[in-house]
Amino acid sequence: MNSNSRNVLAIIPARFSSSRLPGKPLAVIAGKPMIQHVVERVRRAHLVKSTLVATDDERIRKAVEAFGGQAILTRPDHRTGTDRVAEVATHVQAEIYVNVQGDEPLIDPGTVDAVVSVMLEDETVQIATPCTAITQPNEIMDPNIVKVVRDFDGNGLYFSRAPIPWVRDTKTTVAARHWKHIGLYAFRRDALLEFPTLPPGELERIEQLEQLRWLENGFHIRAVETDYDAVSVDIPADIERVEKLLREQGAA
Repeated sequence: MNSNSRNVLAIIPARFSSSRLPGKPLAVIAGKPMIQHVVERVRRAHLVKSTLVATDDERIRKAVEAFGGQAILTRPDHRTGTDRVAEVATHVQAEIYVNVQGDEPLIDPGTVDAVVSVMLEDETVQIATPCTAITQPNEIMDPNIVKVVRDFDGNGLYFSRAPIPWVRDTKTTVAARHWKHIGLYAFRRDALLEFPTLPPGELERIEQLEQLRWLENGFHIRAVETDYDAVSVDIPADIERVEKLLREQGAA
């Protein structure tokens, strides 16, 4: 491992506005703002050198600094979290940038390390993201669950809200494996800085999935297998669900 290989920066985009849960990053979960849970768990990843919150709101910046975290104010008009991370990359130098969702207070540090490890081991990988096997049949048909299919090298062929692969012959037993995409990304600096310049394509517009912009513009995304299944906070009821899971983890 060369001396530059551990220059890995985790960036957590955190917007204050949310249609279903305004001020979501500051929502209190088990006595802490949600963004604090995310930061503390990402800091436990062995391959991450430093962690930074990228926000558009002074309230979030102050809250992060209050618990000893680092935060940076970014432009308020970014359309995607990747655009916000790319803005940070123009100011803060790193070899690999990890984009961690700010609404996943149970993010698994081991999954962060698994994705970064793939990039450290293979310098040809420009973008990496985790996926996990779908075990609940209802999730295959759920458009809110993003599925991914991969090539022989583990690169994502396509990401979709549709049930891919589609099992055509239902008269015979087909052992199809379906993979759920987890919305965490690791980028090399050059690829990340290029993202804001890439033209959005028809597939991204139709599916409303920003990762398709990479594929439509000729990039490869390595999809890394993991056991982690994301639990995101989108509505107030999700807070109670996460608190219950935290209690169960504490008891274990």
